[in-house]
Amino acid sequence: MSLQEIIQSGVNVSITIGTNDLMQFANHLIRSTKEELESTILAKKNETYVTPDEASKQLHVDRSTLWRWSKTGYLIPVEVGGKRLYKQSDIDIILNK
Repeated sequence: MSLQEIIQSGVNVSITIGTNDLMQFANHLIRSTKEELESTILAKKNETYVTPDEASKQLHVDRSTLWRWSKTGYLIPVEVGGKRLYKQSDIDIILNK
């Protein structure tokens, strides 16, 4: 049984391991964290943003509804250069509900 399997099992045990095993586990953690960060960064680079007018048209709601959703945390805009923009991915999530 590998160290990772023991940890994932949730069993509360004390373990004595060798330095090679510890290094292997540390490298695994670093590699998996790096992959997650890279995928997050790529997703953000590919993000598109739309204006409030475009968002209200896509969602078939009034701009005042967008304002209310912003206040309740349902659809939060981002401020870019003093302008409010909405993430297309957030709009798609709402449309797919």
